[in-house]
Amino acid sequence: MTTYDAKIVLDSIGPNGARLTTFEITSPRFIHSEWLTHRTLSRNSASSRAIPTQKLIDRVVHFPATPVFWGRNQAGMQASAELEGEALEHAQGLWNIARNNAVVTALALNELGLHKQIANRVIEPWMFITVLASATEWSNLFALRRDKAAQPEFRHVAEMAWAAYSASEPQKLQNNQWHLPLVTGRDESQLRETGYSDKELCAISVGRCAAVSYLNHDGLRDPSADIDRASRLAKNGHMSPFEHVARALTRDEWELYAIEAMTAWVNERVPPGNLWGWEQFRKTLANEHDFSLLNGDDP
Repeated sequence: MTTYDAKIVLDSIGPNGARLTTFEITSPRFIHSEWLTHRTLSRNSASSRAIPTQKLIDRVVHFPATPVFWGRNQAGMQASAELEGEALEHAQGLWNIARNNAVVTALALNELGLHKQIANRVIEPWMFITVLASATEWSNLFALRRDKAAQPEFRHVAEMAWAAYSASEPQKLQNNQWHLPLVTGRDESQLRETGYSDKELCAISVGRCAAVSYLNHDGLRDPSADIDRASRLAKNGHMSPFEHVARALTRDEWELYAIEAMTAWVNERVPPGNLWGWEQFRKTLANEHDFSLLNGDDP
């Protein structure tokens, strides 16, 4: 079932005290733009371009995204009172009628052979979207999005995420150990026993993080397929999935790393990563910051 959800995929704390948490969060597609304003997060999300139209239509029909609070119109950005009685029922009915009309349109476009990257767009207001998000800085998001002025749907899922974060006890990593979402706590031991190196485990984690666009993560996956996916992503300049995987550092290591990163930012315009106290796997790849340097295009 696709509905509001916020669960921790992996929670780690390094020897320097930096906590890195990876969430899998499901919320309505119509608030996704608000997630994008939080720039300290590394994100990958289920894509309207990657999921077949019929599959998304089935989700929208059976589990449509709807408001959690049907606010009455008033001045300002948020409603303080909710519609009641017949007005509320009529608003909810109109929301569903609009959904049905969009579904009919998406079906017709799909039958015409229109690519899903276009056909799927007309049903987005009724979609839920799943986002994999990693960050060391969560306090600003929780403070803003749990506030009474926040969009109710965002506040609802932010409360769920806050509850999970508050209850979670992060695993303690030593320096040079890796935060490996969708590997640690799953099949890491078996993979290591089979002979996979740290670098290969990082690639497997990257491949699985990227697959949130079109796969679920129930059950175990083929590690060679995950490595191949990571390799294709790097070759094509799709670096965001490499940001969830990170190496734990001591305080001294972090200070040296931070100095090097900021020096590269000042002198070479290579942006530093968005995690405090960790080295992202992305930052170990040459020219990860500029696809033109990977494919040979002039700037």
